[in-house]
Amino acid sequence: MGIRRPAISTAVAAALIGSLGVPLVAGTASAQGAAATVREDFDGDGYQDVAVAAPGATVGGHAWAGYITVSYGSAHGLDPERTTVIDQDSPGVPGVSGDDQAFGYAMIARDLDGDGLTDLAVAARGYRPENNVSGSVIVLWGRKGGISGQGAVRVAAPANAQVGEDITAGDFNGDGHADVFMSNGEDRDYHDVLYGPFTRDGAPAREQQVQVYSTDNFINSTATGDFNGDGIEDLATFYVYENHAEGGKLWLGTKDGLSTVPQRLASSSGTAVADFDQDGHADLATRIFPNGDTEGTEEDPGTVKIYYGSSSGPSQSRTQTITQNTAGVPGASEKGDQFGGRLSAGDANGDGYPDLAVGVPGEAIGTKKKAGAVVLLKGGRGGLTGQGAQAFHQDTAGVPGVAESGDVFGGSVRLLDVTGDGKADLVAGAPGENLGSVVNGGAVWLLRGATGGLTASKSVAENPTDIGAPAAKALFGENLSGDNGTGVVIP
Repeated sequence: MGIRRPAISTAVAAALIGSLGVPLVAGTASAQGAAATVREDFDGDGYQDVAVAAPGATVGGHAWAGYITVSYGSAHGLDPERTTVIDQDSPGVPGVSGDDQAFGYAMIARDLDGDGLTDLAVAARGYRPENNVSGSVIVLWGRKGGISGQGAVRVAAPANAQVGEDITAGDFNGDGHADVFMSNGEDRDYHDVLYGPFTRDGAPAREQQVQVYSTDNFINSTATGDFNGDGIEDLATFYVYENHAEGGKLWLGTKDGLSTVPQRLASSSGTAVADFDQDGHADLATRIFPNGDTEGTEEDPGTVKIYYGSSSGPSQSRTQTITQNTAGVPGASEKGDQFGGRLSAGDANGDGYPDLAVGVPGEAIGTKKKAGAVVLLKGGRGGLTGQGAQAFHQDTAGVPGVAESGDVFGGSVRLLDVTGDGKADLVAGAPGENLGSVVNGGAVWLLRGATGGLTASKSVAENPTDIGAPAAKALFGENLSGDNGTGVVIP
């Protein structure tokens, strides 16, 4: 089974391999507790906001041009009337929409210029002939009135560069300014670290090159967090080659920036980061490759493994493995469920311990194959467990819509406090959702955080037709800013 999509170039097909079983984008929030800092507040009103990508959308007659939307949080949740649609034809956005650009295939949300408002860095594919550059990273600046294309800039790139692959954000030198890690040069063995604060013309304060490759493998996932508890965020990169996983590397953050001598890590198909047991060290939640086989994720039941942080980084001895067969976890571990297909951390019940949202995009709901679901695992003094875990899907009472085969609900997940009540809400995407006769239009849902965990009460859904955006094969909700995971195959 594969995505029903128009033919695209070989280069773009390879770049969008996240939809075929490896991550589209990397980068997660660092350890967080009950009083987590608002990170995705684009208009500065104290409510977290939601950025959604529709990378498959046709814009201006261009297939796979893509667009993104920004929906603003409030005490009432998300409101389609407060949703902004931005593409490369929007006023102020550099460039123009074109075939195969997949604008928004990767996004990171951080305050890049240090003005207190969250900015959104949006990656796009596409060849730029002016200096033989492939790809772009466009920064949309946070504004009190909300994000638009006004003043948007491309991050500068040298000639012959491949730009934007593996884009990840963190504070890697502990100076309080967000830094960006990504490909941004001609030599594929190296990635750049662009240290903040950025100027409004997109220039970083300084740059560092890190040799991330020594063989022909490539990065399939990344994560950031203060894994050793020294107050500076670290970077984890994970690798695959052909059909097998090749482990990971931990680059410790220092006052001078990322260390260039990495530690070894186990392989990971996707990640989320938080201090689940609140011991002062960020913990790394991963979905593991079945038997190290990168081509087996679509049929994999799915396994989540947590590496708890320690003074030397993610512990290889203090770990925890959770599947749908773990006591307390709803459902059963079945072929093709893809438990862990997306992961996101946040404190949904407000008890001070981060929880983990686990996408199960291949879950069958009754006879409806790959309808999809999301499971919430709850954190506590001992870390994550199956105790009190919850499951939600489109046939859950109170959740808008109806579960259908191929929806892949849970194909993207984020835990964000959209309603501003101190409890993280679940944003879940179903990029395979059909909108009437429109195939794979996609949609996202908001389920509120509550004292008992997540609740379907007052949950809402939003799709491209609600906001007047292109819908046909848009795959709306395939990616949310900063989410991470294996990607899913849309039947």
